[in-house]
Amino acid sequence: MKQSHGPAFKRAVIGLAQCPLCRGRAVTQGVFHELPCDHCNASGWVVAATGEALALDELVTQLSMALQAATRQIEQLKRPQAGGPEAGYKGSNRLGAGGTNYTGD
Repeated sequence: MKQSHGPAFKRAVIGLAQCPLCRGRAVTQGVFHELPCDHCNASGWVVAATGEALALDELVTQLSMALQAATRQIEQLKRPQAGGPEAGYKGSNRLGAGGTNYTGD
């Protein structure tokens, strides 16, 4: 059933891409000094699908969601994963009698 009014229950993740004008730097080169990029609201990011700038409050939310996803991915990669023959000894595979760990020894 589609919601017809009111705020969404969850915020949708919007795909972001680097601004094509400033190439993600948030500034453009003026004659004598660097100027804030008007195309991306000086953020360096635009909507990937349309190339339009996001409103600043929506941009903060989307960047926070992207940062949280990147942090989760970094933490997952930091955890050592058992590989090779010792992988069968690290956790329960529930293949033994009564659902216990079976190592094949």
